[in-house]
Amino acid sequence: MFEHSALELAAAVKAKKFSVPEVVSAYIDLIEKNDNRLNAFLALSKESALARAKEVQSQIDKGENLSPLAGVPIALKDNISTTGIATTCASKMLESYTPVFNAAVVEKLEQAGMILIGKTNLDEYAMGGSSETGVLGPVHNPWDTARVAGGSSGGSAAAVAAREIPAALGSDTGGSIRQPCSFCGVTGVKPTYGSVSRYGLIAYASSLDQIGPIGQNIDDCAALLEIISGPDARDSTCVIEKPFDFKGDSHPFKIGLPRNYFGSGIDDDVKTAVLAAAKELEAAGAKVEEFEMPLMDYLIPTYYIIACAEASSNLSRYDGLKYGYRSAKANTLSEVYRLSRSEGFGMEIKRRIMLGSFVLSSGYYDAYYKKALQVRALIKDAYNKLFTQFDMILSPVAPTTAYKLGENVGDPIKMYMGDIYTVSINLAGLPAAALPCGFDAAGLPVGFQLIGNAFSENKLIAAARAFQGRTDYHTKKPTLAGAKA
Repeated sequence: MFEHSALELAAAVKAKKFSVPEVVSAYIDLIEKNDNRLNAFLALSKESALARAKEVQSQIDKGENLSPLAGVPIALKDNISTTGIATTCASKMLESYTPVFNAAVVEKLEQAGMILIGKTNLDEYAMGGSSETGVLGPVHNPWDTARVAGGSSGGSAAAVAAREIPAALGSDTGGSIRQPCSFCGVTGVKPTYGSVSRYGLIAYASSLDQIGPIGQNIDDCAALLEIISGPDARDSTCVIEKPFDFKGDSHPFKIGLPRNYFGSGIDDDVKTAVLAAAKELEAAGAKVEEFEMPLMDYLIPTYYIIACAEASSNLSRYDGLKYGYRSAKANTLSEVYRLSRSEGFGMEIKRRIMLGSFVLSSGYYDAYYKKALQVRALIKDAYNKLFTQFDMILSPVAPTTAYKLGENVGDPIKMYMGDIYTVSINLAGLPAAALPCGFDAAGLPVGFQLIGNAFSENKLIAAARAFQGRTDYHTKKPTLAGAKA
């Protein structure tokens, strides 16, 4: 059972090789057996998942028209709201918060016949690049449990890599789906901003956040994206008119390769694997041409100014009064605010709130935040010009493979620089697919990304299918994934 991809598992259920309750029970047992080594899950929904499995099995038996992923268990990053199931953002601030509504993507998954099995670990409030800042401890990489799984969707990526779950959802604000997929050797898609409803996604930076799929291969991700995409009147930024339908776009693609992404700062093993992926796509019929990525020195500062400013605004609602953690030591109103936020938020959250509040303050707004918005417009314009020359852009996801737990967590600048290849995609609202393309000398996965113009997911999926049709990196699994069905 655990050798199947999500689509293969759904086909096996439809063929009555497995029943849905059998599948759900087996995955719950596997998680309970293995996850103490990974810490990928924060919560399991055993009773509700098993009850839901029986309902879905009944629907399948009646021949109801469900999705190609009907009967498949799925996990959600724990910043996606779920009715009756704790949604904590891996933070003390929300440790006792249970939503009274489902996120839009949860509604769509249920309509498609998928079964929510649990919530996955992350960096606190999705702020981080290693899934180490959560209140219940770090996620461990299944390829080497002494290393990080990447962040902030590290729990979702690690769970899929370890075959604890066939597929999962994460959120991507500046690389938070793609980087953990690269570190864990799985496939993920950051969709175009406005193609998947953010209703029910607990906000980090509202103009950057986007929910997306993580799976063993691009076909699983495409099937998931077809389910979760589409219009939603509750999210005014969700502008897509209908869900994606990936029939494929097979004409030869022209791919841009940013030569200045392969200079100093990138590990040799990563560079070699990513350039080999470009050669593989060339062999599949694509035309690959080098170019110079503009504005590269401004990508990280622009992203962190805008993201932290939005985080400062979004997190102001957690004040110890309306909901969330309230300090027991507080006796006055000012103490409620000060102590609740001091005790409820971790160090990385405080750092980003302070930075965001600084750049939004009256003396510095024009010097920092306003300029960052102007540079963001230049970045978007630069991508628009590039996509008149290329169908897509190929680049590394991260300059390194997974590093050791605790190695960078005390050096925020080094952590932030690890996002150099991913943040511009969010600033421009573009789609990108992350795919495994090799291993370094230590046996750790390397990933690359294909970046497309807005709403060009069809092209990205087609190119990714071409690559995975010629390679087998997406089929490799860590030895931790041990249980047999």
